[in-house]
Amino acid sequence: MKLFKIIFLSTILSLPLFGQREYTDEVLEQGLNNIDEFIEFLSYPNDANFRSDIDKLINWTENKFESLNFKIEKLETETIPLLLASKHINDDYKTILIYLHLDGQPVDLSKWNQENPFIPVFKLNEDGNFIDYDPSKLKNISYDTLEENDIRIFARSSSDAKGPVMMLIQAIKFMNLNNIDQKFNIKLVMDFEEEKGSPSLPSAVKKYSDLLKSDALLIFDGPQHQSDLPTLNFGNRGISQITLKTYGPVVPQHSGHFGNYAPNPVFRMSNILSSMKDENGIVKIKGYYDGITISEETRKYLDDVPDNEENMLSKMQFKKAELVGNSYQEAMQFPSLNVRGIKAGWVEDEVRTIVPSECIAEIDVRLVIESDGYRLHDLIKKHIESLGYMILDHEPSKEERMKYDKIVKFNSSVSYPAFRTEIDSDLGNWLSNTLIKTFDVKPVLKRTSGGSVPISPFVNTLNIPAVGVPTVNKDNNQHSPNENIKLLNYIKGIETFIGILSSEFN
Repeated sequence: MKLFKIIFLSTILSLPLFGQREYTDEVLEQGLNNIDEFIEFLSYPNDANFRSDIDKLINWTENKFESLNFKIEKLETETIPLLLASKHINDDYKTILIYLHLDGQPVDLSKWNQENPFIPVFKLNEDGNFIDYDPSKLKNISYDTLEENDIRIFARSSSDAKGPVMMLIQAIKFMNLNNIDQKFNIKLVMDFEEEKGSPSLPSAVKKYSDLLKSDALLIFDGPQHQSDLPTLNFGNRGISQITLKTYGPVVPQHSGHFGNYAPNPVFRMSNILSSMKDENGIVKIKGYYDGITISEETRKYLDDVPDNEENMLSKMQFKKAELVGNSYQEAMQFPSLNVRGIKAGWVEDEVRTIVPSECIAEIDVRLVIESDGYRLHDLIKKHIESLGYMILDHEPSKEERMKYDKIVKFNSSVSYPAFRTEIDSDLGNWLSNTLIKTFDVKPVLKRTSGGSVPISPFVNTLNIPAVGVPTVNKDNNQHSPNENIKLLNYIKGIETFIGILSSEFN
């Protein structure tokens, strides 16, 4: 099967990715002529931890969609409001809700290869090295030249997820200028706290369910398949988090005086973490994967995704993947157990010869629809207890320290569960046919995407199907320094949204 996938991938990549499209040159011209609008948008800081920055971004967004003749409503929540932008075309049309998020990950200025992540920079990829690119050269660039040259914009949220927002804006502007009819009613719900787990979204969806009522949901977020073929995501894993803390002496102690005597919390944490997985990455906790089966029909969809796993391993530079599932796509069908960070003592230039007083491990558990986050957390907690640890939800008192030999502080939360829509559904077939018509090529159909988006509250509360339409390049460094978007993806994204908005959903 893997040999077949490699041959299939080589075959499709040897063909022209796209046939003759209806608006290609015109979309390219508009996208590049209005690139300053995208640059302005990217210049707004959007870390949801800074409310004053988000308020400015909300104001910009309100004004922009009002100028496109959308009705704007601010949906107040316990934290930062959502924006709802609506455009009703015809009572006989279906209504589609589109989810967008406009906030971004925090930035570490020291790790970016430019003055500021909110001062966008154009760069050209030459043999893996990014060099400065003069944007004035874009004035008369052809589509063929853009396909042959990897030109990118580097800025925070260029891909995740201001890029898709601006693609949609430009698509709507293009349709208005060229008298292209919109074939369904639109409701845009815009989230400004997605990178914080959208803490107020579930309650807001319930509170405003009448306003949000729709026939289907589209998610304009995330990267395309690595082949750069048009892609549809029919599900996303949910996300939950656990913080563990183990304890040694109440304050760090001199390792010469107390090494071999004071218990080291790092070794205790290491023992806990290593007990959860085997050397192949499979979770050993009994019941962790219960309820998950891969049918032959499902396996066919998974095998049809043209992954080049050898290339994936080479890019990430590790020899062997973990063995949860028989392929990358199959691995995404199972819940994960990931240590996303660990902290104890001091390292590198600040290293000290001490026995640390505590060790903290941050864990994220990605969820699939068959796995309940609270149940998995309970399994993990019981597993730790079976190792002889006393579980607390608070910092231990002196009395508790003296009473219990091994203590773990355990705090957890579930942000949102997974969702999944059947690939062979009315919504899936409409989107697939629309992308075939737009780009003259069959899209990649992914049953589950590994990333998490807060969609399940809409699916469960509004009782509607949902599909993701990712448009940005896979290697965009989202959540990391030097985030970027390929200009080719940006232009194709505008074309994607024109194709969708102008296609009737029955």
